[in-house]
Amino acid sequence: MMAAPIVAWGQIPLPKTPNCRVYEVKGLPGSHHFAADFLETMVSDPKDANVVWGLTADLSDTVPAPDRALYISKSTDGGKTWTSVARVDSRYFDAEIAEGLRNGLSVSPGGTDFVITTQEGAFQVFPQSGTSNAVVKSIAGPRIPHPLPRLSIPKKEGDPVRAGVVQMTADGKRMIVGYGYFDMNPQLFAYRRDNRGSWIEEGALPHLPTDLDIFSMQFDNFRKRHPDSLYVGTGDQAYRLNLRTKKWTLIAGVGPDSAIHSMTTVGGLHFAACWGVYEPVSADAVERVTHARFLLHRAKDEVGPNIRAYGIEVDPARPSRQVLTAITGAYTSNDGGKSWKRLNDLPEGEFHSAHFNADGTVILSGLPGTFVANPFSNACSPHLKTRER
Repeated sequence: MMAAPIVAWGQIPLPKTPNCRVYEVKGLPGSHHFAADFLETMVSDPKDANVVWGLTADLSDTVPAPDRALYISKSTDGGKTWTSVARVDSRYFDAEIAEGLRNGLSVSPGGTDFVITTQEGAFQVFPQSGTSNAVVKSIAGPRIPHPLPRLSIPKKEGDPVRAGVVQMTADGKRMIVGYGYFDMNPQLFAYRRDNRGSWIEEGALPHLPTDLDIFSMQFDNFRKRHPDSLYVGTGDQAYRLNLRTKKWTLIAGVGPDSAIHSMTTVGGLHFAACWGVYEPVSADAVERVTHARFLLHRAKDEVGPNIRAYGIEVDPARPSRQVLTAITGAYTSNDGGKSWKRLNDLPEGEFHSAHFNADGTVILSGLPGTFVANPFSNACSPHLKTRER
């Protein structure tokens, strides 16, 4: 595996005449039954900003159990078309325990291999010539202890602890994985690659100052090969770990019981939480958006700031532009989170993930499916309607 320089987003020329149509993506792999076209997570390739990798879970009850699978797919045209590169079968996950919503994905530069997280732990996936021929290797991680945790989970002693969040450094040589599943014992493990490209456990990081689950995680700078800090969002608060001193800092400004579903460190620290959105103040502080009026129900014109947010993304080339995915739809901000508009040309339903393309278009995905839109172009306003009070 060869290291390659990271392509800066700002170096990619932008199209002069953007396509304004809301495009529904139809080509994702699997059965296309309920939620099969939902990209749980999307990751930019560290080697090529024009390449996006996505993870889908085809786990509908209408699909026979042996045919249920997770798929890793690749897009090189801003999310309009996807090519499946690896199929991970039911030996590596448990569809009966909340799979298909919080599986993690990380990618090495150039997509030579991937790491996914499931209820059965963390796995390294090596794509082969055929999608179904992917080589899947288990990554060493914690096991269910004796005695069983006080909050019982449907596992037995010695089983792998559920793996959730995962972050790989930009050069693909180091990785951190978060473990835990309502067992009051969230854990973070560090890994490094050996000479054969496999992941070797380096040990546990200092224990989090909370006993609630880890929901989100980001390095302070996704482009750095040796990040200085790791941000972690849990079921109640957010923290920063100094990777050199190994000391935790509580992020100021987060309200009580604020499950940090998603975060980004592009242009500062941003959180999508339950029930609210947080914008950056400093490296160790955020401020909840209370003046915004999110359109929650377009039929009733019901608005308010207490939105159940699942994902937040910031355009790396234009940090004033943000996209929020939530239980009531998708929203955009063109002024750094001061005001928000709902994208009403999308179908009703929960949206969980989003991704900014280098040309300013956005991939949006959730239970209704996956869509590509261009909500920040003035030319798009007649086609991509938004509604405010």
